[in-house]
Order: sequence, then structure tokens, then C-alpha cells
Amino acid sequence: MVKLVAFLGNPGIKYAKTRHNIAWLLTEEGGYIDSLSWQKKFNGYYAVNDYNGEKVYFLKPSTYMNRSGSSIQALASFYKITQEEILVVHDEIEIDFGVISFKRNGGLAGHNGLRSTAESLGTRDFLRFRLGISRPDHPDISSYVLNKFTPEENEQLPRFLQKADAALELCLKNGFESVETEFRKVKVI
Repeated sequence: MVKLVAFLGNPGIKYAKTRHNIAWLLTEEGGYIDSLSWQKKFNGYYAVNDYNGEKVYFLKPSTYMNRSGSSIQALASFYKITQEEILVVHDEIEIDFGVISFKRNGGLAGHNGLRSTAESLGTRDFLRFRLGISRPDHPDISSYVLNKFTPEENEQLPRFLQKADAALELCLKNGFESVETEFRKVKVI
């Protein structure tokens, strides 16, 4: 069962609507998730809700992407949550914009937030909810993920976030196994 959902992103207005912050956009514009009551703690913002009689914690680390693992580890340690119960929500350039994918474990693919999480937890064995942002047609990945969405993507983004929110809620209600195969690289817009 998922007991911690961590949304990777960068704090500050400069990063607010960038591709790298799509997980944070999910917490702000997705639907259910944006209705949670957030509090400041664990070097970030966290909220709690009940699913099937179990508490589930939500976390937005405010340590910047490349240090987000320390925030995740702090909350997980405090509430005695194991790495198998942690779901990390993040942007993914290896899948197209508008595609979502639940994945168990895996590599880090050069993602600094995943790297920080793996280093802080001491393992890569945590669950992932990947939000596709597409690979750029140029080699400068950093500037691509730290830039804003195109006008066409911005038009589709609200629907993308609503569908991702619904899939995440399904995961929390029915368990990770229920969405792992159903939502493996599924285009939702």
C-alpha cells in the first residue's frame, strides 16, 4: 500500500509553470489533490488523508529538485514508512507529453530528483508515477525541463492533470498493483 506520495519540483516563481514542475502542478490544478490542507514541515509542505482506513501522506519537498530526497526521507523516517510504500511523482522526458505511467523501481535516467531520493533512501526500490513531458529535439535537457510549456501543451495541460489526478486517486483507493499494468505508458489526452 502507498503511504507516502512525494511530488518532485522546484520552489519559486521562476520554476512555477515549467516542465520540471509538472508534479507540483498536479497538486495545484489536478482536482482532488489540490483540495488537501497543506502544512509546512519536513523541509516542504505535507498533507494527510485517509484511504481505506489508512493514513496516506502527501509531500512537496521545497529543497529544490536535486535535494528533494532529504525531505522525503525525513517524513518517511518520522512516520516509519518503508521505501516500498513511497510513490514519487515526477516529470519524465522518456515518455511523450500527455502520457502517464506507473512504474515499480527502475533507473534514475539522469533525473536529479530521483537521484536525490535514491541517495537519501539508500535504494532505488520505490514506486514512481511518471508524467510525460517528451524529449526535446536538442541536447540541452536542462534548459528544456526548466522552460515553460508550449502554448499547445498549455492548452492540453488542465485535462492532462485531471486525468493524472484521477489515476493517482485510483492508485490510492485500490492499491498500486491495480494501476501498475493498466496505466503503463497510457496516453490520457
